[in-house]
Amino acid sequence: MSSIIDIFLHLDKHLSLYMNDYGVFIYLILFIVVFCETGLVIMPFLPGDSLLFATGALAAVGSIKLLPIYLIFCVAAIAGDTVNYTIGHFLRNKVSSQSNIRFIKTEYLDRTTEFFRKHGSKTIILARFVPIIRTFAPFVAGVGMMPYRKFLSYNAIGGLLWVSIALFAGYFFGAIPIIKDNFSIVVIGIVVVSLLPIVFTYFKSKMAANQI
Repeated sequence: MSSIIDIFLHLDKHLSLYMNDYGVFIYLILFIVVFCETGLVIMPFLPGDSLLFATGALAAVGSIKLLPIYLIFCVAAIAGDTVNYTIGHFLRNKVSSQSNIRFIKTEYLDRTTEFFRKHGSKTIILARFVPIIRTFAPFVAGVGMMPYRKFLSYNAIGGLLWVSIALFAGYFFGAIPIIKDNFSIVVIGIVVVSLLPIVFTYFKSKMAANQI
């Protein structure tokens, strides 16, 4: 049992080793990890960005097929958020009444709710690049009764962007030591770039308000 847990928790660090042990089943394992990290609000600790990056690096050397794993990750990311939204929808009354929900940290819910207040519906896209928030954003969207069609469009865009950026970053740059050893900084850079349009819109609206 402990070995199975170790696979899920440290898949990003030992992916090449597990590929030798599990062969084609690694595709299924990768799907499950990404699906659970995005789809189950109790599993924000699973690897996300680093796993996609590591997989891309292995795809670059031919250890894993790029197109199949790209499609698998996209489906897992979008389906995971959809399931998470549905769970939040069904638990909305309990969350709204501020009842304690076992296994769900109130701190994370509060942090994600504040993220929603700042960025609105774009949170579903931006949260893809922020660990912890990524797992809780679709849940909070379900609790807040965000219209499903609107959620689905943001979910699909965010999922495709997240997988494309992280996977192909690993594919093209994973072999470069400075990037490989500092991928967390790369992720922060992605978040900053993602927030620039929002910051620009905010200051533009403030300037317009001051001119009135």
